Amino acid sequence: MPLDWITVILLIGIGLLLIIVELIFIPGTTLVGILGFILTCIGIWIGYAALGTTAGHVILAATVLIAAVAFVYSFRSDSWSRFALKDQNRGRVNEDYQHALQVGEEGKTVSALRPQGTAIFADRHHEVQTNGEFVAPNTPIRIIKLNQNKILVEEIS
Repeated sequence: MPLDWITVILLIGIGLLLIIVELIFIPGTTLVGILGFILTCIGIWIGYAALGTTAGHVILAATVLIAAVAFVYSFRSDSWSRFALKDQNRGRVNEDYQHALQVGEEGKTVSALRPQGTAIFADRHHEVQTNGEFVAPNTPIRIIKLNQNKILVEEIS
């Protein structure tokens, strides 16, 4: 009789813990959540089978109550905030690199621009892009617009 109670309490406790872990830490429906649900159901079933109908009803009601309180507490309290990733990466690619190019400057493509590729301006390679046109390699080009990290070019006719 005490072994049945210990078995039921352990199965339901481990099952509820796995369900909470699945809800908080593991996104989506995974094996952890399914295993937790199965363990909880087995614990309740053993409670009905080994301890009787009245004890089974008490176990079922207690399990539902404990699960509801645990879910509400785990989502409302700030207990999980220490596990949450709060820092944001606000850096950008090539943020420190400021090219010294000017609108109207001329260069030559190294690779084909389809519409992006590599070009040489003042003996330095730069990633450039066109307005959608394809430009063959070794073609003279001109810078028409400079954004933060984007160099827009056109073919010189």
